[in-house]
Amino acid sequence: MATPKIRSKTSTPQKSNHAGERPAAPKAAPKVKRFKSAYSKAEMEEIFHRFSVQRPEPKGELEHVNPFTLVVAVALSAQATDAGVNKATRALFKVADTPEKMLALGEEGVTQYIKTIGLYRNKAKNVIALCRMLIDEFGSEVPKTREELIRLPGVGRKTANVVMSMAFGVPTLAVDTHVFRIANRLLMAPGKTPDEVEENLLKVIPDQYLFHAHHWLILHGRYCCKARKPECERCVIADLCRSPEKTVDVPAPLVELPQQLIGEAVE
Repeated sequence: MATPKIRSKTSTPQKSNHAGERPAAPKAAPKVKRFKSAYSKAEMEEIFHRFSVQRPEPKGELEHVNPFTLVVAVALSAQATDAGVNKATRALFKVADTPEKMLALGEEGVTQYIKTIGLYRNKAKNVIALCRMLIDEFGSEVPKTREELIRLPGVGRKTANVVMSMAFGVPTLAVDTHVFRIANRLLMAPGKTPDEVEENLLKVIPDQYLFHAHHWLILHGRYCCKARKPECERCVIADLCRSPEKTVDVPAPLVELPQQLIGEAVE
């Protein structure tokens, strides 16, 4: 007679599957760090109102004669001063103010004009490649959209924003070293990257001041809120400023400054 199988008294525990058991709660989505300016909406309006009184018609300080020479000048200004670029391009643009004329100079020819600018060899290469693309793909015209502009050799988002604003009247915000410093130092729109600062500034700058905003911030950073030592005694927003580095609480007299001398910029 067959011996019956004896079941073990120990058995592997099974997961409970009772209908009344609650499912595990889903994991909470990570919190998105929200940007917060140190200034109220009214304070931002007052800051840019004062900038508008001080400089009613601010201008970029790179010399140019048309959209083509502007895009070249801005591309050359990377890691260089506007004053230094102007000295180099003054003679260059007299002989080459179109993509065809610049291309005719060739890479070595362009190099001879811009060799006082940092990274001049790579920049000369980019200028020639930029000219070829403008001729081959854009009918020798500088494109008007950011997406097309950033396709050009040596042109990034900052350069594209400058060209869109200065050449085509589009209200953009170009974040250069001055704007990046001001946005962070003043706690106006802090960010770790230029793109982040641009995004945050666009959230707090009043719409009516956006068109000139990047020029006001650049000029404020270049001539007043300087990198090494801010000149707070000359600042028209000293009473509103939230910078930990601020040394003065009384604003400078709010008067219109003398007209800018393009090409004579002090860096």
